[in-house]
Amino acid sequence: MNFRGSFCDPFKRDTIELRDIQKDKIIEQFENIPWTDLLGKMELAKESEIFYSPSLEIENKDNKHGLSISAVGHPNKYEFYIFYKRPKKIKTFFGLKEKINENYTSDKTGQTKQDVIDCLDALLRNDTEYLANKIGQ
Repeated sequence: MNFRGSFCDPFKRDTIELRDIQKDKIIEQFENIPWTDLLGKMELAKESEIFYSPSLEIENKDNKHGLSISAVGHPNKYEFYIFYKRPKKIKTFFGLKEKINENYTSDKTGQTKQDVIDCLDALLRNDTEYLANKIGQ
C-alpha cells in the first residue's frame, strides 16, 4: 500500500504536502505533531491570523480511502475530529439509481488520541469495515 500525507498548519494559508509517507511512519507522524502547542498559539492569535484547525490528512493512494484528523478546543482540554473519505456507491433519484461518489465523507467528533491511533491503524491495515463502523456509514 502507498500512502500520501498533508498537514494544515493553522498559521499558514497553504497546506503542507508531506507527499509519499512510509506506512510505518504514519502513527509516529501523528504523535509528533505538537497539537497542544498549536492550540495554545491559536488562543493567543488574532482570528485573522488563523487559517485552519491543526489537521493531518493521510490517504491510501491505492484505494483512495483516507483520514483527516483535526484538533479542536483548548490546549488543556481538546478533542479530535476524524473525517473518513472514501469512494462509496450512493443511491440517487429516490433510490432508483446508484452512482459512485469518489469523495464520500463521514465524520466523528469528540475523539481521543487513542481513537485516532486506532483509526490510523485500521487505515494502515486496510480495515475499511472498522472505519465505516467507527466513524459512520
